[in-house]
Amino acid sequence: MSSWEGVNELVAVVETGSFTRAARRLGVSTAQVSRQVSALESRLATKLLYRTTRRVSVTEAGQVYYQQCRQILDALEEAERSMTDRQGVPRGRLRLTAPVTYGETTIAPLVNDFVSQFPELEVEMRLTNQKLDLVADGYDLAIRLGKLEDSSMIARRLASRSLYVCASPAYLSAYGTPHALSELDHHNCLLGNLDYWRFQDNGKPRNIRVKGSLRCDSGRVLMDAALKGIGIVQLPDYYVQPALDSGDLIPLLAHYREDDDGIWAVYPHNRHLSPKVRLLLDFFSASLGRS
Repeated sequence: MSSWEGVNELVAVVETGSFTRAARRLGVSTAQVSRQVSALESRLATKLLYRTTRRVSVTEAGQVYYQQCRQILDALEEAERSMTDRQGVPRGRLRLTAPVTYGETTIAPLVNDFVSQFPELEVEMRLTNQKLDLVADGYDLAIRLGKLEDSSMIARRLASRSLYVCASPAYLSAYGTPHALSELDHHNCLLGNLDYWRFQDNGKPRNIRVKGSLRCDSGRVLMDAALKGIGIVQLPDYYVQPALDSGDLIPLLAHYREDDDGIWAVYPHNRHLSPKVRLLLDFFSASLGRS
């Protein structure tokens, strides 16, 4: 038996806190992770993990062994990166996640362009509006929109986005055009996940509670409703810009529009930025119009 067997599995369990999440990170079954860790403990004749039905914790010996193995894995990753740099061709697996709509319309096509340049890459991309745990789930990076709240991540701004309040000409003709934030109380405001809209009033951020006849967590559904004259909507530019350009939607309350916020690539502090990830980030930046 190789002395290396079980090491990756142990490190993944310690870093994710779960056999299930470790298996997901490694792309194997939970049973395989458990077997490998048990075999490692038997080979070392040392208890490395405490297991209960609800949680996994690390023994003192397991913590010492993990730290030494982590150093070895970091050195191995550095050696592999140096070889990749010498060869100049990114290869291997790259895992990323992005929000659904922005991922479908913008990120996924860029990833496909990137993969077409570097066919030795194996990319796994998950589009979800959930904020995944990058460390626990083993992702190299995530695309995040708007204001960042997680300070444990390193963030690189790729582009900007604008929030627009808008409605169709038919809706405005029937119900009038709001010119002040207080007038939104008298309009049918189409809601997403939040019950407020974001504005800037006299240079300060201001959240306004709104209400309406439709709530949906899909920006596309809300935009369709706005186009059909059902109500007013607040959405990012990548949803509504074509309709604004064509006149199918009319921008409202421009004086109160919040400053542009960011479109970000984030990755964990404790993960080295590999050449393939760095190349992808540079590609995103160039394609999205930021250096």
